[in-house]
Amino acid sequence: MSEYSLKPGVVTGKEYETLVEAAKSGGYALPAVNIVGTNSMNAVMEAAAKANSDIIIQLSNSAGAFYAGAGMEDGFKAKVLGCVAAAQHAHLLAEHYGICAVLHTDHANRALIPWIEALLDEGEKYYEAHGKPLYSSHMLDLSADPIDFNLSESARLLERMARMGMSIEIELGVTGGEEDGIGSEFDEAADNAHLYTQPEDVLRAYDLLAPIGHFSVAASFGNVHGVYKPGNVKLRPEILKNSQELVQKTHGTGHNPLHLVFHGGSGSEKAKIEEAVSYGVFKMNIDTDTQFAFSKPVGEFVNANQRAFQYQVDPDDGTPYKKFYDPRKYLRAGEQGVVERLQEACEDLGSKGRSIAAA
Repeated sequence: MSEYSLKPGVVTGKEYETLVEAAKSGGYALPAVNIVGTNSMNAVMEAAAKANSDIIIQLSNSAGAFYAGAGMEDGFKAKVLGCVAAAQHAHLLAEHYGICAVLHTDHANRALIPWIEALLDEGEKYYEAHGKPLYSSHMLDLSADPIDFNLSESARLLERMARMGMSIEIELGVTGGEEDGIGSEFDEAADNAHLYTQPEDVLRAYDLLAPIGHFSVAASFGNVHGVYKPGNVKLRPEILKNSQELVQKTHGTGHNPLHLVFHGGSGSEKAKIEEAVSYGVFKMNIDTDTQFAFSKPVGEFVNANQRAFQYQVDPDDGTPYKKFYDPRKYLRAGEQGVVERLQEACEDLGSKGRSIAAA
C-alpha cells in the first residue's frame, strides 16, 4: 500500500508534487492523455477509475478551441475559453470518479505564449476565488528557439505560475513529428541527432528553474509524435539517465532529481517505456493511439449500421433507425474504445492499481 494519500479530484500545488513523487518513488508513470471535448474527457476519467490509476488530462491550443466550439469567431478567445471550460468540467467531476487528475496544457511554442499568459490570467482569477489554480501545470515548448530564450522565458513564466503553486513543463531538444500544428512532419530519412537532448542543457535548466519553483522536463531521447514504421525511430532512454546523474553529481541531490516527461509515447516499445520510467519519467503523453481507439469503434458502428446513417426510416421495410443514429450510441462506442486502450497504457506504465486517491 502506498505511503501517499490524496483527496480525489483535480490536484494542484503541493498535492500535485506529492502525486509526482508517489509515481517516481513507486517506479511507475502516469498516462497524460490529450482530450478534445467532453466525450474524451469523460472517457479518460472513466478509464482511470476502471484501472484504479491516477491520470493526467491535457489540452492543446487547438483542442481548447474545439472544446469551445468550432463556430466561435474569435479563434484566440476560443482557445482560452475552451481550456477554461474543460478545466471547470474536470474540477466538477473528477472527484466523483474517485481518482486524482492532473490538468495540463500541452505544447505552446513561441507564437502561443500569449495563450499561456491569457490562461494564467484566468488561473489567477480562479485562484483568487478558490484558493487553487485552474490548471496544475502548463507546458512551454520553446525547443525550436535558442536555449537562452527558452530558459529565460520559461523562468519568467514559472515565476508567475509558482505564486499559485503551479508547475511548468519545458522541452529541451526536439521531439520529432507534429502534434496539433506544433512541430513538423518527421523526416524518417534525415540525420536525427537533434532528437537527443544534451545533459548539459538539462543542468542549465535545473540551475535556473529549481530555485523558482516546480518544473518538469520533456527531454528528447529519439521520441517522435505519431506512429512511424519500426526501425526509423531510435529511442535512447540512457540519455535520461545521463541527465539525472549529471544533476545529481553537480548538486548532491538524491536519486533521479529531475521530473521527466516522455513525449511521443504512442506506439513505443514496452521495454523502452519501462527503461525510461526507471530513469525518472513520471508522465507519458498519449494522443495518436487514443484518437484511433476512439475512431475505430465509431467507424465499425457506422459500417455495421450503414442504412441508419442514410435513412431515418428504411424506405424498403419501414424500419425506424433512431436507436442507431442517436449520437450517444456511436459516441459511447468511441468512449469505450479509449477506456480499453488506456487500460493497456496504465498496465505498460505500471500505474494500474496504484491510485493514491483516498477511498
